[in-house]
Amino acid sequence: MPRVSWIDDQDNPDLDAHVQQLEHFTQSIADGVVDAAELEKQEENLKAAMRAVEASLDDATHAKVTKLLAELTAYAVMQVLHGMTQAKVQAAVR
Repeated sequence: MPRVSWIDDQDNPDLDAHVQQLEHFTQSIADGVVDAAELEKQEENLKAAMRAVEASLDDATHAKVTKLLAELTAYAVMQVLHGMTQAKVQAAVR
């Protein structure tokens, strides 16, 4: 399978296509509610993926991937908070 870039043609992070391939994710959010069991399952999936990759990395690559994961997590949190702020502003304007 050819490699699909993590960055789109407009130079934006683009992991949506990858995330949409995660059947457990799409099933978990289908009803608009993520319950504790679904979150726990995702945590287990994340830890399994991290363990599978971490063991195969040399120290330099491990440092780069650690930075990538931290930046991705920060971006995701900031994106959610920004969306919540935008929704709050829109609700106040109405």
